[in-house]
Amino acid sequence: MPKVFVGMSGGVDSSVAAMLLVEQGYDVTGVYMKNWSKDLPGMKCPWAEDLADAKRVAVKLGIDFEVWDFEKEYHEKVVEYMLKEFKKGNTPNPDVMCNQEIKFKLFFEKAMEKGADFIATGHYARVASPSRLLRAVDENKDQTYFLYRISEEAIAHTLFPVGGMLKPEVKKLAKEHGLHNAYKKESMGVCFVGEVGMKDFLKEYIDIEPGEIREVETEKKLGVHEGAVFYTIGQRHGLYLSGTAGEVNDGLPYYVVAKDLEKNIVYVSKNLNDSHIWTKELKLKDVLMRGEAKDVLVRLRHRAPLVEATFDKDTLHFENEIKRPAAGQSAVIYDGEICLGGGIIA
Repeated sequence: MPKVFVGMSGGVDSSVAAMLLVEQGYDVTGVYMKNWSKDLPGMKCPWAEDLADAKRVAVKLGIDFEVWDFEKEYHEKVVEYMLKEFKKGNTPNPDVMCNQEIKFKLFFEKAMEKGADFIATGHYARVASPSRLLRAVDENKDQTYFLYRISEEAIAHTLFPVGGMLKPEVKKLAKEHGLHNAYKKESMGVCFVGEVGMKDFLKEYIDIEPGEIREVETEKKLGVHEGAVFYTIGQRHGLYLSGTAGEVNDGLPYYVVAKDLEKNIVYVSKNLNDSHIWTKELKLKDVLMRGEAKDVLVRLRHRAPLVEATFDKDTLHFENEIKRPAAGQSAVIYDGEICLGGGIIA
Protein backbone atom coordinates (compact mmCIF):
# COMPACT_ATOMS: atom_id res chain seq x y z
CA MET A 1 0.00 0.00 0.00
CA PRO A 2 1.76 3.24 -1.15
CA LYS A 3 2.29 5.80 1.61
CA VAL A 4 1.26 9.41 0.90
CA PHE A 5 1.47 12.56 2.98
CA VAL A 6 -1.21 15.04 1.90
CA GLY A 7 -0.93 18.75 2.65
CA MET A 8 -4.24 19.71 4.28
CA SER A 9 -4.96 23.45 4.52
CA GLY A 10 -8.45 23.16 6.00
CA GLY A 11 -10.01 24.04 2.66
CA VAL A 12 -12.33 21.91 0.54
CA ASP A 13 -9.84 21.07 -2.23
CA SER A 14 -7.19 19.47 -0.01
CA SER A 15 -9.90 17.78 2.07
CA VAL A 16 -11.41 16.12 -1.01
CA ALA A 17 -7.88 15.24 -2.20
CA ALA A 18 -7.28 13.35 1.08
CA MET A 19 -10.69 11.67 0.85
CA LEU A 20 -10.04 10.46 -2.72
CA LEU A 21 -6.64 9.05 -1.73
CA VAL A 22 -8.24 7.08 1.11
CA GLU A 23 -10.85 5.72 -1.33
CA GLN A 24 -8.08 4.76 -3.77
CA GLY A 25 -6.39 2.62 -1.11
CA TYR A 26 -3.38 4.72 -0.18
CA ASP A 27 -1.90 4.80 3.33
CA VAL A 28 -2.73 8.46 3.97
CA THR A 29 -1.33 10.86 6.56
CA GLY A 30 -2.71 14.42 6.65
CA VAL A 31 -0.26 17.24 7.33
CA TYR A 32 -1.05 20.84 8.22
CA MET A 33 1.88 23.12 7.30
CA LYS A 34 2.11 25.94 9.80
CA ASN A 35 3.75 28.62 7.66
CA TRP A 36 2.37 31.84 9.08
CA SER A 37 0.57 32.65 12.32
CA LYS A 38 1.09 36.39 12.86
CA ASP A 39 -1.95 38.66 13.09
CA LEU A 40 -1.88 41.72 10.84
CA PRO A 41 -3.57 45.11 11.24
CA GLY A 42 -7.29 44.60 10.77
CA MET A 43 -6.96 40.86 10.25
CA LYS A 44 -6.62 37.96 12.63
CA CYS A 45 -4.55 35.21 11.04
CA PRO A 46 -6.93 32.28 10.49
CA TRP A 47 -4.30 29.57 10.93
CA ALA A 48 -5.85 28.12 14.11
CA GLU A 49 -9.29 27.80 12.47
CA ASP A 50 -7.73 26.31 9.33
CA LEU A 51 -5.81 23.79 11.45
CA ALA A 52 -9.02 22.84 13.30
CA ASP A 53 -10.85 22.36 9.98
CA ALA A 54 -8.05 20.15 8.60
CA LYS A 55 -7.93 18.08 11.79
CA ARG A 56 -11.71 17.63 11.79
CA VAL A 57 -11.61 16.25 8.23
CA ALA A 58 -8.72 13.92 9.12
CA VAL A 59 -10.74 12.53 12.06
CA LYS A 60 -13.77 11.97 9.79
CA LEU A 61 -11.58 10.17 7.24
CA GLY A 62 -9.88 8.11 9.96
CA ILE A 63 -6.35 9.07 8.91
CA ASP A 64 -3.27 10.04 10.90
CA PHE A 65 -2.71 13.78 11.19
CA GLU A 66 0.41 15.84 11.92
CA VAL A 67 1.37 19.52 12.15
CA TRP A 68 4.70 20.49 10.59
CA ASP A 69 6.04 23.89 11.60
CA PHE A 70 7.81 25.67 8.72
CA GLU A 71 7.27 29.19 10.02
CA LYS A 72 10.97 30.09 10.39
CA GLU A 73 11.88 28.78 6.93
CA TYR A 74 8.80 30.40 5.42
CA HIS A 75 9.82 33.80 6.72
CA GLU A 76 13.37 33.38 5.41
CA LYS A 77 12.53 31.91 2.00
CA VAL A 78 9.21 33.54 1.09
CA VAL A 79 8.55 36.68 3.15
CA GLU A 80 12.12 38.03 3.02
CA TYR A 81 12.27 37.36 -0.73
CA MET A 82 9.02 39.24 -1.23
CA LEU A 83 10.11 42.26 0.83
CA LYS A 84 13.48 42.43 -0.94
CA GLU A 85 11.78 42.43 -4.35
CA PHE A 86 9.29 45.15 -3.39
CA LYS A 87 12.15 47.33 -2.15
CA LYS A 88 13.74 46.98 -5.61
CA GLY A 89 10.52 48.25 -7.19
CA ASN A 90 9.40 44.84 -8.45
CA THR A 91 6.07 43.07 -7.88
CA PRO A 92 6.94 39.52 -6.76
CA ASN A 93 4.65 36.50 -6.53
CA PRO A 94 5.13 34.89 -3.10
CA ASP A 95 2.77 31.98 -3.93
CA VAL A 96 5.26 30.81 -6.59
CA MET A 97 8.11 30.97 -4.07
CA CYS A 98 6.01 29.20 -1.40
CA ASN A 99 5.45 26.25 -3.72
CA GLN A 100 9.11 26.16 -4.81
CA GLU A 101 10.66 26.44 -1.35
CA ILE A 102 8.09 25.11 1.12
CA LYS A 103 5.35 22.85 -0.22
CA PHE A 104 7.35 21.06 -2.90
CA LYS A 105 10.76 21.25 -1.25
CA LEU A 106 10.67 21.26 2.57
CA PHE A 107 7.37 19.37 2.81
CA PHE A 108 8.41 17.01 0.01
CA GLU A 109 11.86 16.29 1.53
CA LYS A 110 10.48 15.70 5.04
CA ALA A 111 7.76 13.38 3.70
CA MET A 112 10.34 11.36 1.76
CA GLU A 113 12.53 11.10 4.89
CA LYS A 114 9.50 9.72 6.75
CA GLY A 115 9.10 6.95 4.19
CA ALA A 116 6.50 8.47 1.85
CA ASP A 117 6.10 7.20 -1.68
CA PHE A 118 4.23 10.38 -2.63
CA ILE A 119 3.07 13.75 -1.41
CA ALA A 120 -0.29 15.18 -2.45
CA THR A 121 -2.02 18.58 -2.35
CA GLY A 122 -5.36 20.04 -3.37
CA HIS A 123 -3.86 22.03 -6.26
CA TYR A 124 -5.63 22.04 -9.61
CA ALA A 125 -2.93 20.49 -11.81
CA ARG A 126 -2.08 17.07 -13.23
CA VAL A 127 1.02 14.91 -13.56
CA ALA A 128 1.97 12.63 -16.46
CA SER A 129 4.81 10.15 -16.10
CA PRO A 130 7.68 10.35 -15.75
CA SER A 131 7.70 13.94 -14.41
CA ARG A 132 5.58 16.21 -16.58
CA LEU A 133 3.35 18.88 -15.09
CA LEU A 134 0.05 19.34 -16.98
CA ARG A 135 -2.65 21.98 -16.78
CA ALA A 136 -5.79 21.04 -14.84
CA VAL A 137 -8.99 19.90 -16.52
CA ASP A 138 -10.73 22.94 -14.99
CA GLU A 139 -9.03 25.76 -16.95
CA ASN A 140 -10.62 28.37 -14.72
CA LYS A 141 -9.03 26.84 -11.60
CA ASP A 142 -5.72 25.69 -13.13
CA GLN A 143 -2.83 26.45 -10.73
CA THR A 144 0.19 25.45 -12.80
CA TYR A 145 0.99 29.18 -12.99
CA PHE A 146 2.00 28.93 -9.31
CA LEU A 147 3.63 25.49 -9.64
CA TYR A 148 5.96 26.02 -12.60
CA ARG A 149 9.16 26.21 -10.50
CA ILE A 150 8.87 22.85 -8.73
CA SER A 151 11.53 20.23 -9.46
CA GLU A 152 11.14 17.20 -11.72
CA GLU A 153 11.87 14.97 -8.71
CA ALA A 154 9.00 16.53 -6.75
CA ILE A 155 6.63 16.27 -9.74
CA ALA A 156 7.47 12.56 -10.11
CA HIS A 157 6.42 11.95 -6.49
CA THR A 158 3.36 14.22 -6.36
CA LEU A 159 -0.34 13.39 -6.68
CA PHE A 160 -2.96 16.02 -7.53
CA PRO A 161 -6.21 14.13 -6.87
CA VAL A 162 -8.56 17.00 -7.83
CA GLY A 163 -6.60 18.06 -10.94
CA GLY A 164 -8.84 16.02 -13.22
CA MET A 165 -12.06 17.44 -11.76
CA LEU A 166 -14.12 20.61 -12.08
CA LYS A 167 -14.51 22.74 -8.98
CA PRO A 168 -18.31 22.19 -8.74
CA GLU A 169 -17.64 18.42 -8.78
CA VAL A 170 -15.20 18.81 -5.88
CA LYS A 171 -17.73 20.77 -3.81
CA LYS A 172 -20.46 18.23 -4.65
CA LEU A 173 -18.26 15.33 -3.50
CA ALA A 174 -17.44 17.15 -0.25
CA LYS A 175 -21.13 17.70 0.42
CA GLU A 176 -22.09 14.09 -0.43
CA HIS A 177 -19.42 12.76 1.95
CA GLY A 178 -20.47 15.08 4.76
CA LEU A 179 -17.29 17.14 4.91
CA HIS A 180 -18.11 20.13 7.12
CA ASN A 181 -16.04 22.55 5.02
CA ALA A 182 -17.86 21.79 1.74
CA TYR A 183 -18.89 25.44 1.44
CA LYS A 184 -15.97 27.08 3.21
CA LYS A 185 -15.08 30.39 1.59
CA GLU A 186 -11.90 30.21 -0.47
CA SER A 187 -8.94 32.15 0.84
CA MET A 188 -8.10 34.91 -1.61
CA GLY A 189 -5.02 37.00 -2.19
CA VAL A 190 -1.47 36.15 -1.22
CA CYS A 191 -0.87 32.86 0.60
CA PHE A 192 -0.24 34.44 4.01
CA VAL A 193 -1.46 38.03 3.68
CA GLY A 194 -5.02 36.83 3.07
CA GLU A 195 -7.72 39.47 3.02
CA VAL A 196 -5.64 42.21 4.65
CA GLY A 197 -4.27 43.62 1.41
CA MET A 198 -0.65 43.89 0.30
CA LYS A 199 -0.42 47.60 1.06
CA ASP A 200 -1.24 47.17 4.76
CA PHE A 201 1.15 44.24 4.99
CA LEU A 202 4.06 46.12 3.43
CA LYS A 203 3.53 49.11 5.73
CA GLU A 204 4.38 46.79 8.62
CA TYR A 205 7.77 45.88 7.17
CA ILE A 206 9.02 48.62 4.84
CA ASP A 207 9.74 52.28 5.63
CA ILE A 208 7.51 54.07 3.16
CA GLU A 209 7.62 57.75 2.27
CA PRO A 210 4.91 59.69 0.41
CA GLY A 211 6.04 61.28 -2.85
CA GLU A 212 4.89 63.02 -6.01
CA ILE A 213 2.84 61.63 -8.86
CA ARG A 214 3.94 63.41 -12.05
CA GLU A 215 2.76 63.41 -15.64
CA VAL A 216 5.56 61.82 -17.65
CA GLU A 217 5.23 64.14 -20.66
CA THR A 218 5.27 67.43 -18.72
CA GLU A 219 6.83 66.60 -15.30
CA LYS A 220 3.76 68.36 -13.87
CA LYS A 221 2.83 67.31 -10.34
CA LEU A 222 -0.66 65.76 -10.37
CA GLY A 223 -0.92 64.32 -6.90
CA VAL A 224 0.74 62.48 -4.05
CA HIS A 225 1.36 58.77 -3.62
CA GLU A 226 1.71 56.77 -0.39
CA GLY A 227 4.89 55.01 -1.49
CA ALA A 228 6.32 54.16 -4.92
CA VAL A 229 6.68 50.46 -4.02
CA PHE A 230 2.88 50.09 -4.08
CA TYR A 231 2.53 50.94 -7.78
CA THR A 232 2.95 48.71 -10.82
CA ILE A 233 3.53 49.67 -14.46
CA GLY A 234 0.21 49.81 -16.33
CA GLN A 235 -1.82 50.34 -13.13
CA ARG A 236 -4.78 52.69 -13.49
CA HIS A 237 -6.82 52.07 -10.33
CA GLY A 238 -6.01 53.57 -6.96
CA LEU A 239 -4.28 56.70 -8.31
CA TYR A 240 -7.06 59.08 -7.23
CA LEU A 241 -6.19 61.65 -9.89
CA SER A 242 -9.07 63.70 -11.25
CA GLY A 243 -7.24 66.27 -13.31
CA THR A 244 -5.27 69.32 -12.23
CA ALA A 245 -6.94 72.28 -10.53
CA GLY A 246 -8.10 74.94 -12.99
CA GLU A 247 -7.98 72.58 -15.96
CA VAL A 248 -10.80 70.78 -17.70
CA ASN A 249 -10.60 67.06 -16.88
CA ASP A 250 -11.21 65.13 -20.10
CA GLY A 251 -12.24 62.02 -18.16
CA LEU A 252 -9.44 59.86 -19.54
CA PRO A 253 -7.72 57.67 -16.94
CA TYR A 254 -4.05 57.95 -16.03
CA TYR A 255 -1.78 54.90 -16.14
CA VAL A 256 1.42 54.33 -14.21
CA VAL A 257 4.22 54.25 -16.80
CA ALA A 258 7.41 54.54 -14.71
CA LYS A 259 8.81 54.75 -11.17
CA ASP A 260 11.92 56.57 -9.93
CA LEU A 261 12.59 54.86 -6.61
CA GLU A 262 15.60 57.05 -5.76
CA LYS A 263 13.60 60.25 -6.10
CA ASN A 264 10.38 58.52 -4.95
CA ILE A 265 8.39 59.71 -7.98
CA VAL A 266 5.63 57.81 -9.75
CA TYR A 267 5.12 58.83 -13.39
CA VAL A 268 1.73 58.57 -15.09
CA SER A 269 0.31 59.20 -18.53
CA LYS A 270 -3.08 59.30 -20.23
CA ASN A 271 -1.45 57.91 -23.35
CA LEU A 272 -2.49 54.27 -23.42
CA ASN A 273 0.00 53.77 -26.27
CA ASP A 274 2.96 54.83 -24.11
CA SER A 275 5.96 52.61 -24.85
CA HIS A 276 6.33 51.76 -21.14
CA ILE A 277 2.97 49.95 -21.23
CA TRP A 278 3.35 47.79 -24.35
CA THR A 279 6.05 45.43 -25.56
CA LYS A 280 6.70 42.67 -28.11
CA GLU A 281 9.55 41.16 -26.09
CA LEU A 282 10.01 40.02 -22.50
CA LYS A 283 13.35 39.27 -20.88
CA LEU A 284 13.23 36.60 -18.17
CA LYS A 285 15.61 35.89 -15.29
CA ASP A 286 15.94 32.81 -13.05
CA VAL A 287 14.59 30.69 -15.91
CA LEU A 288 13.65 27.14 -14.95
CA MET A 289 12.66 24.76 -17.76
CA ARG A 290 11.78 21.04 -17.84
CA GLY A 291 12.02 20.51 -21.58
CA GLU A 292 12.41 22.54 -24.75
CA ALA A 293 10.13 24.15 -27.30
CA LYS A 294 10.54 27.18 -29.53
CA ASP A 295 6.90 27.89 -30.34
CA VAL A 296 5.14 28.09 -27.00
CA LEU A 297 2.09 29.32 -25.12
CA VAL A 298 2.65 31.80 -22.29
CA ARG A 299 0.57 32.79 -19.28
CA LEU A 300 1.51 36.15 -17.75
CA ARG A 301 -0.95 36.17 -14.85
CA HIS A 302 -3.00 33.52 -13.06
CA ARG A 303 -6.14 32.97 -15.15
CA ALA A 304 -4.87 35.24 -17.94
CA PRO A 305 -5.43 33.89 -21.47
CA LEU A 306 -2.60 31.87 -22.99
CA VAL A 307 -0.64 33.90 -25.56
CA GLU A 308 1.41 32.50 -28.46
CA ALA A 309 5.12 33.33 -28.42
CA THR A 310 8.54 32.08 -29.44
CA PHE A 311 11.07 31.37 -26.70
CA ASP A 312 14.82 31.74 -27.06
CA LYS A 313 17.03 31.03 -23.98
CA ASP A 314 15.76 33.86 -21.75
CA THR A 315 13.59 35.93 -24.08
CA LEU A 316 9.96 35.67 -25.15
CA HIS A 317 9.01 37.20 -28.52
CA PHE A 318 5.36 38.03 -29.29
CA GLU A 319 3.89 38.62 -32.73
CA ASN A 320 1.55 41.34 -31.45
CA GLU A 321 2.25 43.84 -28.70
CA ILE A 322 1.21 42.74 -25.21
CA LYS A 323 0.54 44.85 -22.16
CA ARG A 324 3.79 44.74 -20.21
CA PRO A 325 3.47 42.71 -17.00
CA ALA A 326 5.08 43.98 -13.81
CA ALA A 327 8.75 43.15 -13.25
CA GLY A 328 9.01 40.41 -10.63
CA GLN A 329 5.91 38.57 -11.81
CA SER A 330 6.18 35.21 -13.58
CA ALA A 331 5.89 34.25 -17.23
CA VAL A 332 4.89 30.58 -17.37
CA ILE A 333 5.62 28.61 -20.54
CA TYR A 334 3.57 25.75 -22.01
CA ASP A 335 3.87 23.32 -24.88
CA GLY A 336 0.22 22.45 -25.41
CA GLU A 337 -1.06 21.33 -22.01
CA ILE A 338 2.44 20.58 -20.68
CA CYS A 339 3.89 23.20 -18.31
CA LEU A 340 7.56 23.41 -19.34
CA GLY A 341 8.55 26.01 -16.73
CA GLY A 342 9.13 29.72 -17.03
CA GLY A 343 10.95 32.63 -15.45
CA ILE A 344 10.71 35.88 -13.53
CA ILE A 345 10.02 38.95 -15.65
CA ALA A 346 13.14 41.17 -15.57
